[in-house]
Amino acid sequence: MSEHLCDLPACVIAREVRNGALSAVDVLESTLARIDAVEGKSPSSARYEPEPEDLEKIHAFITITRDRARSQAEAVDRTVEKGEDPGLLAGVPVAIKDIFCVQGTPSTAGSRILEPFVSPYSATPAERLEQAGAVTVGKVNLDEFTFGSSNESSAFLPPVGNPWNPAYVPGGSSGGSAAAVAAGEAAISLGTDTAGSIRQPAAFCGVVGLKPTYGRVSRYGLIAFASSLDCPGPVTRNVTDAALAMNVIAGPDTHDSTAANILVADYTVRLERGVKGLRIGLSPDYFQLKYPDPDSGELREQSITKEIADCVYRAAALFSDAGAEIVEDIPMPNTHYGIPAYFVISRVEAASNLHRYDGVKYGYRYSGEVSDLRQSYRETRARGFGRQVKLRILMGMYVSAEQYEKGYYERALRVRTLIRQDFEKVFDPDGKHKLDCLLAATTPTTAFKIGAIYGDSVLMQYADLLTVPANHAGVPGLSIPVGLDRQGLPIGIQILGPDFSEERLLQIGRAFEILTESESWREVKPQVMAKL
Repeated sequence: MSEHLCDLPACVIAREVRNGALSAVDVLESTLARIDAVEGKSPSSARYEPEPEDLEKIHAFITITRDRARSQAEAVDRTVEKGEDPGLLAGVPVAIKDIFCVQGTPSTAGSRILEPFVSPYSATPAERLEQAGAVTVGKVNLDEFTFGSSNESSAFLPPVGNPWNPAYVPGGSSGGSAAAVAAGEAAISLGTDTAGSIRQPAAFCGVVGLKPTYGRVSRYGLIAFASSLDCPGPVTRNVTDAALAMNVIAGPDTHDSTAANILVADYTVRLERGVKGLRIGLSPDYFQLKYPDPDSGELREQSITKEIADCVYRAAALFSDAGAEIVEDIPMPNTHYGIPAYFVISRVEAASNLHRYDGVKYGYRYSGEVSDLRQSYRETRARGFGRQVKLRILMGMYVSAEQYEKGYYERALRVRTLIRQDFEKVFDPDGKHKLDCLLAATTPTTAFKIGAIYGDSVLMQYADLLTVPANHAGVPGLSIPVGLDRQGLPIGIQILGPDFSEERLLQIGRAFEILTESESWREVKPQVMAKL
């Protein structure tokens, strides 16, 4: 059994390590053995030439912190031997998305421009995980500066593969996080969600992903993409582990003025209460997608795939049988404006945040001869930033220019307000619908092949069409796996709720796990694990 300790849920690992039945070192060694078995070629910023064997492995980690992890695991075991409390996540292997600073480790944001940067401090959520006894096994790959929905834009290649079929993408930008958890390389991973970047890869990889309410988890130490949208959150194998992780990482932070000054509930208390009496909504606006034709620019309408729609309706039927009231035809009329508004807002904020990377203070710096500081900036950024980063800088500068700001940026902000109002209306306890949550597909399709749409910024962005409204509104969303499609790829659905309703969303997600715990799809293992 010891070689499979890495497959145990975080809640089991923590419980057994705390009571002395398991050694944190043994759990870590099992996890490192799994990493060695499934990782393959280490991602690098050197020129990449694809090889067939690359599509058989995961490549989730940019950095594996073996020595640091062993020191942490040994410290946990010593604490247990002394009869002291090692923390809620004692001995739990965690992987940190490499958009978070972790003291003494390379913190790259998936970009060449930060490749030499070793962080002198840790991000608050990463620090809280380690203070709770978690063992950090490494930093996982992502789309460069989180700019992408497939994990293909990282400067560190080969790209991350989906454990269910490594020829397919794991989603993005937290694809490394989702892939590592799905493959048993970590029990918990810390990710970020800016337009769906936790929930979408969680759906693609068949794991649980929680986007908290904006401000519920501190952003201190998070390398920013779009500051008004970024939300740190956990990726886990089950809902209980997500609740346990939230107990650790959520809460006020004096380092972050945007962190909500609201006490944290114990997210595990309500997990087993079921859904009886809850009002769960279904919106047609989450089943019919509107998007611009990439050739003509005309607005097209298309349904989400039938397999995914059927999973949403089946989940609703299970909840109904369990005592929930299903409310159909919930209007969310501004949903289809989420991506255009995100296109503008995120790029303006990204362009602003990226100004700090100049090759002077930290990170990569062009080493050739230059005539002046301006040329040093140009040469450093030209070589340090990837294509997707440059595109976002250019777009952000364009739409925020004085002559375009009112037509694009201010308009996008007004649209964001309308999206927020859609959620406020349906969740209003004194309103017409009085919903406890909204049930929807997480993604319009299951995972697509590596290289299938990479390079098409519009099509790539529309992979987040169903997830981005929650980021505009600031509300929480939980993605859970609900089955497999005909190709054997995971399907995810999301549960969206009002501000600070994470406890209820986790309760509903756990109810679905209980209702489907004996179903055959739950016994199927990802392809990379089936070969072990």
